[in-house]
Amino acid sequence: MPPSTLGRSSKSSSGRYLSFADREEIALWRAQGHGVREIARRLGRAASTVSRELRRNAATRSGGLEYRATTAQWHAERAARRPKPAKLVTHRALRAYVQDRLAGAVNAPGGAAVPGPPVLWKGRRHGPRQPRRWARAWSPQQISRRLRLDFPDDGAMRISHEAIYQSLYIQGRGALRRELTACLRTGRTLRVPRARSRGRGKSHVGPEVKISERPAEADDRAVPGHWEGDLILGLGSSAIGTLVERTTRFTMLLHLPRMPGYGDGLRAKNGPALAGHGAEAVRDAITRTIITLPEALRRSLTWDQGTEMTEHPRLRIDTGLQVYFCDPHSPWQRGTNENTNGLLRQYFPKGTDLAAHSADDLIAVATALNARPRKTLGWRTPAEALDAVLRSAQTGVATAS
Repeated sequence: MPPSTLGRSSKSSSGRYLSFADREEIALWRAQGHGVREIARRLGRAASTVSRELRRNAATRSGGLEYRATTAQWHAERAARRPKPAKLVTHRALRAYVQDRLAGAVNAPGGAAVPGPPVLWKGRRHGPRQPRRWARAWSPQQISRRLRLDFPDDGAMRISHEAIYQSLYIQGRGALRRELTACLRTGRTLRVPRARSRGRGKSHVGPEVKISERPAEADDRAVPGHWEGDLILGLGSSAIGTLVERTTRFTMLLHLPRMPGYGDGLRAKNGPALAGHGAEAVRDAITRTIITLPEALRRSLTWDQGTEMTEHPRLRIDTGLQVYFCDPHSPWQRGTNENTNGLLRQYFPKGTDLAAHSADDLIAVATALNARPRKTLGWRTPAEALDAVLRSAQTGVATAS
């Protein structure tokens, strides 16, 4: 009869995992004084695999880290037993952190919660024309990465984004309610690929304001103050304008309410665009919003070739922004803005009336988006990145004076 320590308590391992024979070889070569890299070379494995094996499965009863094959095999098989309790079930503080970042309330500048539209949970995939729940709505990856910044010294406050997804979509895996999938950007109850929207636009600009004439400092994102803009459209020709700073990803939303007389009879020929996103309305909204920023953050604006920007010469005079236009049907030339519009569709779905949202609603949504950590910013938030830029500018002015 073999020793009980060699009795299997889990399925036989595949070639992906170390076998008992591999562990015998590691123990022998370790006793002979070979280093981790030499053992890995002989075994045909990565050095990190051997290092992790020696650290995790060593015998610790004697007070040291002596490595024995039988003890290591026992440790490995015990760790491989399934099912295991999910971390979000056993760790209350971590579960509360994750739920707050997924489903926390969107707040107005004064601190009051903005409930957003009433949304009933339906146990099926959300269609594109259904209202979406308003929440802080950090993605699982943002939550996972931000934990390292918020709790640098607490190793227990760590979880992978895949574990969060599994807790949401596989109900036997964790403590998160299935309803919280409505707080994800897609809002889907199934994990499926997402189709990309097509670009739009009409060519009506001269070669002197094409994107090819934009300065190189805007392309490499080294200097802040270069913006990308667009409109997101809704039901009944409603629209919201978006402005995104290329370096910090800071987002501002333009309130474009319908004008008096919209829907009352026929529209006057060559009259103003009563839907609220004509050239003059867009120009005035950009001017009101962008003029609140320091001059150093008003360098350029890149837009598509939509007719809403035909007033760009006046906009350049009023704000000091140099305006540039993408090539026709080339939305990837405004990649930052296209990505941001996708994020905003969580709050403003296609096919819904965007005119129903007030200016305070837009400020609340922009605040929530600017408080989400971003991978491209080293898991800082756009608000933190912009604050660092402003502080650096103030320090530079003080030093020069």
